[in-house]
Amino acid sequence: MSFEELRIKYPKFIYEDFKVEEINNELVCTFYFNIPGLVEFNPVMKFPINRNDYDKELVNYLVFHIGLIELVSYFKCTCSPNVEIKAGYIDQDQIDWFKKLYYYGLGEFMYVNNIDCKLEDLMSITCTSNRKFSFNTNYNGSGNMLAIGGGKDSIVSLNLLKGMDNLGVMINPKAPGIDACNKAGINYYGITRILDRKIIDINNQGYLNGHTPFSSLVAFTTFLAAYLNNKKYIVLSNEGSANEPTVLGTKINHQYSKTYEFECDFDSYTKKYFNIDIKYFSLLRPIKEIQIVYLFTKFREYFDIFKSCNVGSKSIPWKWCCNCPKCLFVYIMLEAFLSKEEVIDIFGSNVLDNKDLEKEFIELIGESETKPFECIGTIEEVRYAMNKIIEKDDSYLARLYKEKYYKEEDIDLSKFYYENNVPEDYLNIVKEAIKDAK
Repeated sequence: MSFEELRIKYPKFIYEDFKVEEINNELVCTFYFNIPGLVEFNPVMKFPINRNDYDKELVNYLVFHIGLIELVSYFKCTCSPNVEIKAGYIDQDQIDWFKKLYYYGLGEFMYVNNIDCKLEDLMSITCTSNRKFSFNTNYNGSGNMLAIGGGKDSIVSLNLLKGMDNLGVMINPKAPGIDACNKAGINYYGITRILDRKIIDINNQGYLNGHTPFSSLVAFTTFLAAYLNNKKYIVLSNEGSANEPTVLGTKINHQYSKTYEFECDFDSYTKKYFNIDIKYFSLLRPIKEIQIVYLFTKFREYFDIFKSCNVGSKSIPWKWCCNCPKCLFVYIMLEAFLSKEEVIDIFGSNVLDNKDLEKEFIELIGESETKPFECIGTIEEVRYAMNKIIEKDDSYLARLYKEKYYKEEDIDLSKFYYENNVPEDYLNIVKEAIKDAK
């Protein structure tokens, strides 16, 4: 069925309730979503309990908010035009805040599914609950909770902040992230996210499917995790390059919830509605992806640990598939600073010699309407890296670039490029790290 047909047949999506239980020293959080006439969903998230003095009402409030993000993964299968919130109370400003997040966070989903819809038309949100959450928490956290993904960016943050009071945090921890924490000598806090398998059945039946703003879920879950672990800072590794749209000339961005705009929105929201002294920011926001790669190449002991390929993440062990745009992008970034042989050793093959990736390569260098829908850097950075590569590599895509697409690009690797929310003492750490970069 089409977007329009689904909205007529299933006009309502309901966030019915949530439940928080203490089971085996974990907070087990169950969410109750309902598309009347189709299906009920009950996804679960689990948080280890590392303190006994937590404010249960505050935890309930934070879990309720996690449900407001989790619902997007289930809402999208029908895009029901009316969303009803029964699980707890939110005011009109909060409704408007979430409508903005849902709309731009689903930008890629709508583009890929050929859905033409304005922000005000995607959904109407009504709150029919009078349940308000009363808490007055005296909170004095310390130290950093570092979001770890297992890729090069979070490894750079781990090492820039080495020696500080750090705790890693991961949703459904996987080997690259665990190994990175072990290599850096820090512990990690693992959050378990269990999707309701009925969403897979629904998708297999042909209902709508696509990308959701996962990083916004990271934001709300790590806020609860930081509170449960008495941390003051939630440190992300989202770079300034994430601000560039994926569909050129629009606001459609695969990385919307990694952008500076979302980071500022989330910071404002938590200050107003949570009122706890926990600060969420991205340490690498002031710099570009190419600068992060420059820093990463200084940490060679992680070369055999880090992984970024989403295709390869589905295999055991996690490996580079060498046949997707993410592998191609990371390969290009690394070869700007390493030898061809070193990069081949990391990936296991010469990705720049893969002729099947020509379309994705053309997208990466900006010769297409869209960039690949992946977490990647800017067109300018890819061209900058390719300009360095063609001086030393004659692989197929390098020759293609040199002969047909070459364009001069200059990036000052020692410069801050982007607005940011990084506290001054942390900002100085990044400045010191890149001051001699070239």
